[in-house]
Amino acid sequence: MRFPSPLVEGRLIRRYKRFLADVELANETVTVHCANPGAMTGLAEPGMRVFLSHSSSPTRKLPWSWELVEADGALVGINTARPNRLVEEAIAAGALAELAGYDAVRRELAYGRNSRIDLMLTRDGRPNAYVEIKNVHLSRRPGLAEFPDSVTARGAKHLAELANVAAGGGRAVMVFLIHRPDTRRFALARDVDPAYGDAFDRARAAGVEMLAYDCRVSTEDVAVNAGVPLAD
Repeated sequence: MRFPSPLVEGRLIRRYKRFLADVELANETVTVHCANPGAMTGLAEPGMRVFLSHSSSPTRKLPWSWELVEADGALVGINTARPNRLVEEAIAAGALAELAGYDAVRRELAYGRNSRIDLMLTRDGRPNAYVEIKNVHLSRRPGLAEFPDSVTARGAKHLAELANVAAGGGRAVMVFLIHRPDTRRFALARDVDPAYGDAFDRARAAGVEMLAYDCRVSTEDVAVNAGVPLAD
């Protein structure tokens, strides 16, 4: 996924109200949209180097969006609106071997109890694949990516919906997309949200496939890179 225009570098002043941040650019201070509902632990400290995209749409209240932050010497993607497109592009390019062999991709289809699946993969003669995607950016130990970074009842609900699909004989896949290049393993942050950990265990026992992939991240583009092992 290439960014539509060059990202602009700035310094974070503060993040507030979850979805807003003030950033100092070269010649001005701007308020930007932060598309991330999580805690962003270690990624939202004042003075951190951040990278913003700009939209020329006249309907947007805030033209600037926070895309990347430099942390621990690596660029980390914090925009949770990006992973669905990244995974879809990777599937089309054959970069996710576990999800190869489907003809069509449909987005945001209603299923379960008032839920929407991120991607539905279809092909005649094969069961549909229900694919849920989560953005992973938390890293509290060198080389280890973790999810979630805050309590997520919505995330636990998604796992329960996938578990129902798998229990009914369908194919259900959870993709944890590690939006940073500096980790080599993935684990659940069970101390952050024990209920999510329990939902994960139930979903895996029901037959939900759990995948973790990392990304190559630069100020020009982001792409899915390779599978990462899930640590117990």
